[in-house]
Amino acid sequence: MAARPLAALAAIGLAAASVASMPAPAAAHPFGDPQTVAITLDEQRPEVVHVRWRVGGPDDLTLLGVSLGVLPQDRIMLDGAVDSRYTDPATIASSERFTAYLLRQITVSAGGRPCAGAVEPPMALDLKGATVDYTCPGPVGTVTVGVRMLTDLNPAYRTLATGPGGQRAVYETGKDSHDWTLSGEPAADGTGPGRSAVIQIAAVLGGVLVAAAAAVAVARRVRGRRVRTRKAATNG
Repeated sequence: MAARPLAALAAIGLAAASVASMPAPAAAHPFGDPQTVAITLDEQRPEVVHVRWRVGGPDDLTLLGVSLGVLPQDRIMLDGAVDSRYTDPATIASSERFTAYLLRQITVSAGGRPCAGAVEPPMALDLKGATVDYTCPGPVGTVTVGVRMLTDLNPAYRTLATGPGGQRAVYETGKDSHDWTLSGEPAADGTGPGRSAVIQIAAVLGGVLVAAAAAVAVARRVRGRRVRTRKAATNG
């Protein structure tokens, strides 16, 4: 029965991606492309958990850089638009403030004991994201992963998360902690790819589709206004 909702989810994702690829005004907002997290267990070291985070859009990454004091405040326009530049990812990735932010906003614990995190030097932060390696007190089967990335900037931000065996979850304000089965079979208590997780992810991607469509509509109205203005000037 899970195949049908997953197929529908894939269709929504493709539609959202195609619409979001159209030109749209640059502005950081929590209803754009969602950020993602991938959680895996190290194949050679059963006590190490890898968490890879990827930002949703370059404007959100620039907004984070400004909030951390890594980028200048004037990158945020008076109307809320964000001036993103191609050098921003490298500037943010090399900052110790960003490293500290990752370790503060993403946490892993096993058996109620925290796992120590170490950030791998990010390469192409905007494209490949950043990976944090968490070393737990011993080999892990189930871990609790907390994700609060960007929700301190705007509580509406969400994170789509995936884990071994098709496990999925949506992190959001008020639901920033989730248990993941990293070895053995996923538990039957909702940590697997259950209906609720599928519905949540579909809702997030559906919101992306609506937001992207609205942005395209605004862009078309602006373009039409400019064309009419040019025609009026020519006729005059």
